[in-house]
Amino acid sequence: MKAEIIAVGTELLLGQIVNSNAQFLSVELAALGIDVYFQTVVGDNSVRLQEAIEIAKGRADLILFTGGIGPTEDDLTKDALAASLGRGLHIDQMAMEHVDRFFKGRGVPMTENNRRQALVIDDSTPLPNETGLAVGLAIRHESNYYIVLPGPPREMKPMFTEQAKPWLQQHALTNEMPLYSKMLKFAGIGESLLEDKLINLIHGQNDPTIAPYAKEGEVTVRISTKAPTRSEAMEKLDALEEQIRAILPENLYASTDVPMEKVIVDWMTNEGLTVSCAESCTGGLLMESITSIPGSSSMFMGGIVCYSNEMKQKLLNVPKNYLEGPDSFGAVSREVAEVLAEQVRITTGTDYGLSITGVAGPGSSERKPVGLVYIGIAEKDGKTEVFELRLSGNRDNIRIRSVKAILYRLWRRLAERKADTPLEGSGLK
Repeated sequence: MKAEIIAVGTELLLGQIVNSNAQFLSVELAALGIDVYFQTVVGDNSVRLQEAIEIAKGRADLILFTGGIGPTEDDLTKDALAASLGRGLHIDQMAMEHVDRFFKGRGVPMTENNRRQALVIDDSTPLPNETGLAVGLAIRHESNYYIVLPGPPREMKPMFTEQAKPWLQQHALTNEMPLYSKMLKFAGIGESLLEDKLINLIHGQNDPTIAPYAKEGEVTVRISTKAPTRSEAMEKLDALEEQIRAILPENLYASTDVPMEKVIVDWMTNEGLTVSCAESCTGGLLMESITSIPGSSSMFMGGIVCYSNEMKQKLLNVPKNYLEGPDSFGAVSREVAEVLAEQVRITTGTDYGLSITGVAGPGSSERKPVGLVYIGIAEKDGKTEVFELRLSGNRDNIRIRSVKAILYRLWRRLAERKADTPLEGSGLK
């Protein structure tokens, strides 16, 4: 079954409200085996709304509306749909009693326009609103199904879950199989290179399907299949995951939708390992990333933002001749990154020390280009490694990508340390 979501409200077009309803409904519909092919946003205009309905009729089996069912004159969804279907509107008695009780309970008079919230289309099924006043509705007309829901998420979500979903399962989904997905998370590789590595699988896909998409500093691949039961679906998805893992074992860090920092926090906590950080150009972003994860207090001991050369010298004992002078390496250098990682580890007594120093922009520094970054990893009783990055983008992009890069390198080091006993679901295999 193909679905289209029509969100109604001029405030959505103006960007005053984010359309989070479409995201919620897309996830819920996918779980029911319904494919959302289109999402439309229409302002509070009856003509344009009816035009959108006519277009949706021709390309979707199920059309869901959110918003435009309140008490005011610009709440036009039910009127426009009724006109499109050639049906009338009437007051639903139970919905009207619900509205009456609300105003009587507050001790305030009900204005006449609030009666609009009890309107339903003739021969439709009313969907009671347990958290608001405007009644929703479900209706089948010819070959299409229609669901009308309120706009506020606190009203829309429970109405869909408790009212619309059971109606769909009873009236429209007798032959639909639910969709199951796994989210595979990758780091240390770009979207284009990842696609190139998986191109044979992508070209040969049928069931399960493969869909890569990129976020800042990482790539996600969604693998999906429809099946009568979860166990049958997981059997197919697990087999495909193993094929992908065999191709990209050094990049697939998780088989659930979790960030790299959570995988690292959980892994290090489980192993009783600790880490500390020394940051220059990222200004504490790495530490914020780690400490945003619940439970990080057991593995993160602390860190230092050594933004200036003076702080690098005073707090982490970087030699002055490394930083200043005609023959110095400069603050943005492999040598300084190495000292920072080693000294922060020694100072805090941790198992690992991480460092970042670079040029985030917008201007160059020490005659070194924007995007040149060095990241270091020092390990107790182990080696210290420094990696040079040549990053593109604006200041924020460079800082975020620097953090993602060092988290990836730490994950790789942890994988090397304990490759034979991976944390469940972590990708550390």
